[in-house]
Amino acid sequence: MTDRPDHDLLCTPPPTTGPPTSDLAEILERVLDKGIVIAGDIKIDLLDIELLTIRLRLFVASVDTARKAGIDWWETDPALSSRARRDALAEENARLRERLDAFESGELTAAAPAGGDGA
Repeated sequence: MTDRPDHDLLCTPPPTTGPPTSDLAEILERVLDKGIVIAGDIKIDLLDIELLTIRLRLFVASVDTARKAGIDWWETDPALSSRARRDALAEENARLRERLDAFESGELTAAAPAGGDGA
């Protein structure tokens, strides 16, 4: 007879005691569901003269949670939204058509500024 431990060291881990652990996916799901705000300021002074101040505000959340908080800037930013990019392009196209129509009707001359305010 040989002395054998209560558990097999090669196949099953020993029982653990202590609080249950959460894996990264569970933590991320909780953060995205509720949202988290991280705020901080970085200030650089030289001889009591403020040279630089950087204010950082970070809101980490799911899209749905951000919308509930009233944050939806990515929907109107042409750099982040194809719909906003199309809308900006359509608006620019309409302005150019108006200028072309004004030019063709003689209301606008070639030397007139693009803004039309005479400046």
